[in-house]
Amino acid sequence: MEHTGVWVAVIIVIFVLGSIFGLRVSPREKALGLMREKARKMSLHPRLIAAPDWTKIPMATEDRASMVAYYSVLIPEARLPLMRARVEDQKLILVQGDEKFKDFPIALKGIYAIDMQANCVGLYWDEESDLRATQLDDMKAFLLSLAKI
Repeated sequence: MEHTGVWVAVIIVIFVLGSIFGLRVSPREKALGLMREKARKMSLHPRLIAAPDWTKIPMATEDRASMVAYYSVLIPEARLPLMRARVEDQKLILVQGDEKFKDFPIALKGIYAIDMQANCVGLYWDEESDLRATQLDDMKAFLLSLAKI
């Protein structure tokens, strides 16, 4: 009975330490946050959105779309045509838009699809494919070059 107080104190300490360690941000989440912040600083606009049907990104469940990262660039003076394309075998497969984008090569990894409309061009991609943010500069350059075509 004299050790009951010690056991209660040990259990409380373990519970408090467990709660503190549970609050730590996982390395994956930290890397995603840093990557999104870097993207914002270079005028890429990262968002998580529900994957559109035309991208053919697998559904999260039978009746719920997956959330996918959408990184876009706004070009205020642009008047871009509507274009939607999926990426298969590192080439654009046109869903809607001008034929000049058909079979356009994509050197970036993890890209699911690309869309262009009015003054915005963006891509849907798997952020997990580049947690170190090594291709953000290439992504922005690619999106801007695509808008100029």
